[in-house]
Amino acid sequence: MSRLRFTSLRLRLVVVFALVALTAAVSASGIAYWLNREAVLTRAQDAVLRDFQQEMQNRAGALPARPTQDELQRAAGQMAGSSQRFSVLLVAEDTHGKTVYGTSGGINGFSLEDVPASLRAAVNKRQKVADGNKAPYHLYWQRVDDHGTPYLVAGARLAGGGPTGYLAKSLEPEAKDLNSLAWSLGIATGLALIGSALLAQAAATTVLKPVHRLGVAARRLGEGRLDTRLSVSGTDELADLSRTFNNAAEALEKRVADMAARDESSRRFVADMSHELRTPLTAITAVTEVLEEELDADAGSIDPMIEPAVRLVVSETRRLNDLVENLMEVTRFDAGTARLVLDDVDIADQITACIDARAWLDAVELDAERGCHARLDPRRLDVILANLIGNALKHGGSPVRVSVRIDGDDLVIAVRDHGPGIPEDVLPHVFDRFYKASASRPRSEGSGLGLSIAMENAHIHGGGITAANSPEGGAVFTLRLPRDASRLTAEDDGDTEDDKAQHQHTTGKEGS
Repeated sequence: MSRLRFTSLRLRLVVVFALVALTAAVSASGIAYWLNREAVLTRAQDAVLRDFQQEMQNRAGALPARPTQDELQRAAGQMAGSSQRFSVLLVAEDTHGKTVYGTSGGINGFSLEDVPASLRAAVNKRQKVADGNKAPYHLYWQRVDDHGTPYLVAGARLAGGGPTGYLAKSLEPEAKDLNSLAWSLGIATGLALIGSALLAQAAATTVLKPVHRLGVAARRLGEGRLDTRLSVSGTDELADLSRTFNNAAEALEKRVADMAARDESSRRFVADMSHELRTPLTAITAVTEVLEEELDADAGSIDPMIEPAVRLVVSETRRLNDLVENLMEVTRFDAGTARLVLDDVDIADQITACIDARAWLDAVELDAERGCHARLDPRRLDVILANLIGNALKHGGSPVRVSVRIDGDDLVIAVRDHGPGIPEDVLPHVFDRFYKASASRPRSEGSGLGLSIAMENAHIHGGGITAANSPEGGAVFTLRLPRDASRLTAEDDGDTEDDKAQHQHTTGKEGS
C-alpha cells in the first residue's frame, strides 16, 4: 500500500468516514448519557423525596407544636432510619421561644448553614393553610456540590406551626455509576471510531484499487504501450469506466496504427521519389552545367533571346537538386539511419571553409580563435552552418556575425543577423518542417527544410539550436554541441552506405 498523503483520495475517504462515525457516536453517546443521567438521578431523587415527605408527615407531624431539642433529635434519628440513607435536620421553637435543632448525625456537621439560602427562603415562605392538618407544605429541593461530591438537599415545613425539616442525600453512588457509564460510552465511541476507520480503509481499498489500476494503465498508455487493457468484472460504475478505457485504448491503438501506416507510406513515397528523381536530375544537372559553362565562356554562343531562359533553368535545376537532397536527408532522419562520422575538427577552419565554399567571405564576420578543436561530424557541422548563415543572409542581410566560444564541455556557435528580428508568434515554429512565415521578412525561395535539417543534425550530435531576438536588433541562432560526440557512437558504430557516400562530398547547400 502506498504511503498516505494528506491530499490523497484514500486519506480523504478515511477522514470523512471517521468524522461521520465520530459525529454519530458522540451524538448517540451524549444522548444516551443525558437520558440515563436524568433517569438515574430522577429515580434516586424521587425515592428519597418521597421517603422524606412521608417521614415528615409521620414523624415530625407527631411532635408537639413546640418540641424540645431531645424530641427533635430523636425524631430526626428515626426519620433517617438505621441505614442513615439520608441526613435530617429539624428546626423548631421550644416553649420558651428559643430555636432548637435536631439532627440525625448522618452527615458530619450538617447544619442550617449547609442549606442554600435560596432553599431556606423558599421553605420559610409563609403560606395560608386551609385546614389544620399537619401535612408538609410544598417540598423544595436542590442539587449542590460540596468539595466535588454531589448532594441532594431538600426542605419542607409542617402546617400548623410544626417543625421545619431539611434533608441531605449524597449522590456519590449515582455519580460513580454515571462516570462508569460515561467511560463505557467513551470506550464504545473510540471502538466505533476505530471500526469506522478500518471499514473506511477497506471501502477505500475496494473503491480505489480499480482506480489505481486505471491510473497505472493510463500511464502505460501515455508511455506508448497502446496494447494496455484492463480486466473488467462486474456491472458497477467502475466496471463501466474500465470498459470505456478499454474502448478508448483500442480506438487510439487503431488510430495510431493507421497514422503510423500512413506516415510510413508517406516516408517511403518521399524516399522512393527522391531516389527516382535523383537519376534524371543527375543528367539534367550535367546538361545545365554545360549550358552554364557555355554562357560564362562565350556570351555570344547562345541566342540572347533564350539566354534568360537558360539561366532560369540552371537556377531552378540547382534548387530542385537541393530539394531532393534535403528530402533524402529528412527520410534518413525519420528512418533512424542517419549516423555520425566523427573527426577532429578545428572549428575556425571549418567555419572559414563553409563560408569560403559559398563565397560569403565578404558578408560574414567571424569571431573565432584558431586551435579550438572538437570531435564532431564535419559534414553535418557544415550543413548546420550553411543553413544558419544562409538563413541569416537571406532574412537579415549582411554582415552576419558568427562567434565561437567554449562553455565547459560544450561548443557554442552564435549566428546573428541585422534584420528586423523574428516575430514572437513565429519563434516557436522556426524549426518546423516546411514552415515559412513572416510578413516582416522577404519571401523565402527555399523549401522550408533547412532549419529543421540543421536542428536534426544538432540533435544527432547530442546538442541543439535555439532562436531568439537580440536586444540590439536582429535574430540570433545559437548552436550548442558537445566538444566530443564519441559517446553517441559507442553503441552504434559504423555508417550506412548512404552516409559514406554523402561524406565523399560536402553538400554546399545554402539555408532553405
